[in-house]
Amino acid sequence: MSFGQGGPQWGSGGSGSQPPQWSSRSPDWAALAEAAETRNRRRRWLLVGGGALATIAVGAAVAVAVVSADGKEQASNRPASELPSADIPSDTAGTGPSFEATSAPPPLDPKDFISDVKKDTATLGPDTLFPGTQLTMGETVYKKGALASTKNCASAAQGTLGPVLTKNDCTRLIRVTYAKDGVAVTVGVAVFDTEAKALRAKTDADKKSVVQSLTGDGVPVFCRSAICRSTTNSYGRYAYFTVAGFTNGKDVTEKDAKVFSTGDDLAEFTFRQIRRRGEAQASAAANQ
Repeated sequence: MSFGQGGPQWGSGGSGSQPPQWSSRSPDWAALAEAAETRNRRRRWLLVGGGALATIAVGAAVAVAVVSADGKEQASNRPASELPSADIPSDTAGTGPSFEATSAPPPLDPKDFISDVKKDTATLGPDTLFPGTQLTMGETVYKKGALASTKNCASAAQGTLGPVLTKNDCTRLIRVTYAKDGVAVTVGVAVFDTEAKALRAKTDADKKSVVQSLTGDGVPVFCRSAICRSTTNSYGRYAYFTVAGFTNGKDVTEKDAKVFSTGDDLAEFTFRQIRRRGEAQASAAANQ
């Protein structure tokens, strides 16, 4: 090898080869920094990927350990993808404990207890139907007079009412009188064994079927010869009648609103008392 002058000879490029050109410019620091950042990113991705694989491996190992600890199946050499899986029931909206459908018994009908003597067994008398010493209807207060009760129903009737009660087997007739400001009214409650007989008595009664007025306890004789206003109705096994008029013997006309309102108040109160009797017995039977 010969060493010529002018510096070393590069390569074997022949006569066309040119020696490298040296530049006096500064290095490209931006390019160097970008290259270094690329290498760092590549290194980070490798670390993350390795960590994820390690996590999967740990998860698989834990799954294997859990199944093995159960004692039902050994899977220490099986991959996690082949481990048995259990179906977990999903919680469907609205799903809850199921109970056998039940239905409450129908409520007892109070009228059933006052429509037949076999069911209507509560104590019955003038004082139970018409308690107290006075009656208040709205803003009107009526003073209670005499009370009476008889099994001879026809003996406490006037006009055609006696034969009607006898024909339909009336078993008892309860009467009470109330008075206010010169007007008196007697209520008569006829008792029958069945609702059908009470309804038939109501139907058979006519304009001359009148309950006999009850005097005493401060109420003079009334409605024995004078014209008075009377009503007839029934509920359950009870038929009830009213006769209302002036205590001074004056005839009642259609203009005498006070007499009409007094009779209507007592008829309404009597209906309520009979209905309450049924309600009380139905309630007692339901609580047994």
